[in-house]
Amino acid sequence: MSATVNGRRVAIVDGLRTPFAKAGTDLADATTLDLSTAVVTELLARTGLDPSLVDRVVFGSVVQDVHAPNIAREIVLATPLPDTVDAYSVTRACATSTQATIDAAQAILLGDIDVAIVGGADSLSNPPVTFSPEFVDVMMAAQAARDLPTRLTILSRLRPRDLAPNPPAIADRSTGETMGQGAEKMARDWGITREEQDRFALESHRRAVEAWEKGVYDAEVMPFAVPPRYEKVVERDTLPRADTSLEKLARLKPAFDRRYGTITAGNASPLTDGAAALILMEEQTARRLGYEPKAIIRSYATAAVDPRWQLLIGPALATPVALDRAGLTLEDIDVIDIHEAFAAQVLAVRRAFASAEFARQHLGRDEPIGEIPNEKLNIYGGSISLGHPFGATGARQLLTMANELVRRDRGTALVSQCAAGGLGATVILER
Repeated sequence: MSATVNGRRVAIVDGLRTPFAKAGTDLADATTLDLSTAVVTELLARTGLDPSLVDRVVFGSVVQDVHAPNIAREIVLATPLPDTVDAYSVTRACATSTQATIDAAQAILLGDIDVAIVGGADSLSNPPVTFSPEFVDVMMAAQAARDLPTRLTILSRLRPRDLAPNPPAIADRSTGETMGQGAEKMARDWGITREEQDRFALESHRRAVEAWEKGVYDAEVMPFAVPPRYEKVVERDTLPRADTSLEKLARLKPAFDRRYGTITAGNASPLTDGAAALILMEEQTARRLGYEPKAIIRSYATAAVDPRWQLLIGPALATPVALDRAGLTLEDIDVIDIHEAFAAQVLAVRRAFASAEFARQHLGRDEPIGEIPNEKLNIYGGSISLGHPFGATGARQLLTMANELVRRDRGTALVSQCAAGGLGATVILER
């Protein structure tokens, strides 16, 4: 929808994120809740926002902790926020923190709330691992047994195969395909070569490294002391590679289609740990409290497609709607940030934007929305180089683009993500 209702507009006042690190490395000892509470606590401290002014927390994770499924409420209870702050959790796969932002923005526009903290996090180092149904059945029956002999008899029914753990599913339930397999299909359908993907990945790393060198991320990323001893402090993203090259990327083997595939660990986003959060306010409330908005949410849109068709094409359908709602064209947008789940997926979305055939068949338009110039797209790197904690990526993108509009002191930014299940989301910001 167009993000102005009865004169109310939604401002991104500030934001923060933890460093992002490859799963199983620097942040491996931190849980999703550890990362989330740290970033929200530090964000409150840096902005000086009175916690009692926060009306709602909307947060999300994709690989959820079974012991804390409503992570938003756990954040409230573990931070300086009053226990009376309303909180609920959302999930939209890789667009989770974008959905959190949209939910809070809608509540602000309706006048239900004035101040919200939104965001998302994931620790892919600590996925919930369950056991087989047979193991669970036996353990539940044993727990209900009235005496030790009965309990031992029940436990004797266990077989070694029943003890095998079940890690979280990585395939789409409806299709049985992984995100990588879906991206391979898109690469074939759109004629995207391995070299194109590797070149895109190389440029993502180059831009991310350069952004860190220029200090772009200094104010966005907090130092994170890793629990439980808090002796090790991670200060910046650990994934951007200054030493990568086309030659190194070309040597990597396909990860999903071993024989004919083009997608590798080098041109795909890695499993990542991290968290990101934003403060949203009704614009006049922000100014009354002495905060200068970084950006205003001008419009947003979501989309869904049959995942058996083009699993990750969602941004190509959500973006035209968001542009229409904003009263803008793609050419009007000054800077664009598209989530890099895979290089093939971003390249496919770019081609869909520029395709007259796609516009006619899938958008009901006579003309495509247009080309994305290289100098406008993912100017400071993206998920391939920075990492992709599923729940945090949308907030990370929105924060960087809001700060970019501050640097330019003008203009518009477009942020979009594909998401598992054939979903997509787009948000347009303005200075």
